[in-house]
Amino acid sequence: MGSLADPGELDSVEPPPQQPSFDEFQRQTSLMTSCTLLWKELSDHFTSLEQDILKKSEALKAKIQTLDSETKASLEVLEQRETSMNVSLSIALQKVVENKKAAILALDEGVEQPEVDDSTGLLLKLKSFCVKMDSRSFWNFLTAKKKDLDSLRLEIPKALGECVDPPRFVLESISEVFPEDKREERNERNNDLGWACVLMLESLIPVMMDPVLGNERKLVTPSVKDKANEIAEIWKRSLDERGGIENVKTPDVHTFLQHLVTFGVVKDEDFDLYRKLVVGSAWRKQMPKLAISLGLGDKMPEMIEELISRGQQVDAVHFTYEVGLADKFPPVPLLKAFLKDAKKAAAAILEDPNNFGRAVHFASKKEQSAIRSVLKCIEEYKLEAEFPPENLKKQLEQLEKPKNEKKRPAALPANKRTRANNGGPMPPAKAGRSTNAYVSSFPVAPAFVRSPPHTQYPQAVPAYASPPTIYGSRSPPYPYSPEAAPYPGTPVNYSPYGGYCNGMAPAYQQAYYR
Repeated sequence: MGSLADPGELDSVEPPPQQPSFDEFQRQTSLMTSCTLLWKELSDHFTSLEQDILKKSEALKAKIQTLDSETKASLEVLEQRETSMNVSLSIALQKVVENKKAAILALDEGVEQPEVDDSTGLLLKLKSFCVKMDSRSFWNFLTAKKKDLDSLRLEIPKALGECVDPPRFVLESISEVFPEDKREERNERNNDLGWACVLMLESLIPVMMDPVLGNERKLVTPSVKDKANEIAEIWKRSLDERGGIENVKTPDVHTFLQHLVTFGVVKDEDFDLYRKLVVGSAWRKQMPKLAISLGLGDKMPEMIEELISRGQQVDAVHFTYEVGLADKFPPVPLLKAFLKDAKKAAAAILEDPNNFGRAVHFASKKEQSAIRSVLKCIEEYKLEAEFPPENLKKQLEQLEKPKNEKKRPAALPANKRTRANNGGPMPPAKAGRSTNAYVSSFPVAPAFVRSPPHTQYPQAVPAYASPPTIYGSRSPPYPYSPEAAPYPGTPVNYSPYGGYCNGMAPAYQQAYYR
């Protein structure tokens, strides 16, 4: 038999460990799961931070590289400008000396003025004024030659190159009307000389270009630039006298903006003023380019939306193509909306029952002007595929047909007394001698037919109310003076409105340059 265990040994034996309860097991499992999820969340977070830091670091490196390249390019330009300064000044100084000698020689010898019978004579005439720096005679000659505008546009830059100081010469030439009109005698025929001011300011730009760097640097003395800036400030101060931004005349606005661009006296704090002036004269052909030159490129989307809201969709189309926003502002819907607005405006004009004849004429002119504007826009921007012009041309022909029929010569009266074609009675042989003899040339109405009553016309026809302004006219409203009304039934012959020789408003008011 085996020996029994020692009682002391039995006391030293450890009891077997107790198994954890189920609740404790669940708690430990949940804790481990939470730790795992937290670790994954932290890991993802730090990974995302690392990726963001890498992206920002790469973007920063790209910006640094761009900045380095731009800085290098700017330094190269500055170095080029610095090295070309002596050459440019030498060329300019030599030209000034030559022009000065030519001017002195011309004054001493009293060169005979050439005859202006062709472009060569015109150029010689202009050069003769420029050589002697005779700005007043140049201006008087220019303003009398508006009919030769195309030739002047070509020859004036060449002539200005003969001046000792072209910028000063131009400022002195236009000083009679810009920045303030100093003329004592004015009339409607010669009142608007903005075209001459703009012509000279535009012609000066190529003359002022640096002979080495071109348009990157303008050769204008600090004193002349200060004078140009002073002139701009005078014009801005006179805005209230001109009726404010809303009422200032478009030729004055065009001259002012071109003055800023030509002499480079644009100011950042006046951008809002420039924007309002451009929008107010947006129908002028040069306004989109002037807006870009004034630094309003970032404001173009807002300006286009404003033009659309004002019903000037055709102007908006010109602006969109100038800045490449035709995708954002599709032109065809704008042109169709413009035609729709023009038709509504024409219908509103026809609502006047007292002046129906004039209303029909005026409404027709409005629609014709709008259609011509759209047709010109379609042709200029090659939109025939998207907006076929055939239907518009047919509409225009239909609107012009009454006018063409109206202009047909009337039949000559017969030499002998003949019975009226409508069967009316033969007038008596001595009817012309009798003071009380009257025989109607119209057939006698049957007894059972009552003629509608004719409302007696007043002594004077009241002036027709101005119709809603639409962009399509691009010209001032057609004013006319009240005149004595003809006897009812007498055909009315209307004279051309607004001084237009053909009685038709142009689709676009002619801009100074195309």
